[in-house]
Amino acid sequence: MAQSIRCDGPECAAWFAGQVPNTWFVGPLDATVDKDEIIVTGVLATPANAPEGQERSAAMARVVSFREESRGQRMQIADVAQHQWQRAVSWAVRCGDLHVHFTTQAVPVMTRLRMDERSVLDILIDAGVARSRSEALAWCVGQVGVHQGEWIGRLRDAMTEVERVRAEGPGAP
Repeated sequence: MAQSIRCDGPECAAWFAGQVPNTWFVGPLDATVDKDEIIVTGVLATPANAPEGQERSAAMARVVSFREESRGQRMQIADVAQHQWQRAVSWAVRCGDLHVHFTTQAVPVMTRLRMDERSVLDILIDAGVARSRSEALAWCVGQVGVHQGEWIGRLRDAMTEVERVRAEGPGAP
């Protein structure tokens, strides 16, 4: 009987590390998990022979090459994982200072906003920052992530600790 693997970052990363060829990445994999998607990120070796000042172009060429060459195997691995965890699987790579996401999910999120909140979104549309309220809201969330990233990281760490303590509590397996 197959052992069930929890779908959190470390266990998912370990599962994917066991699935991908050892030649794909240098260093450990990372798996970012939410309720809808798993994003698997690996680090590609930085091109050693790039002409000075062209390191970024060489890194992008390596990313494009890896994406095309590994597509079939990545899709097979993703199919198994998607069946096991009922989440979409997306891939990303780091190479030098590049961090490139391959196809990722854009999941609709429903929300109710009052007039003052909607007017913020409408101002962003009128200013040409976004084409729709949906795009404006995504832009706002992105800005919070950038400007409040440290605080959100601390909040995420605190929630992880709450989950750990909860799992140790009465009635825990």
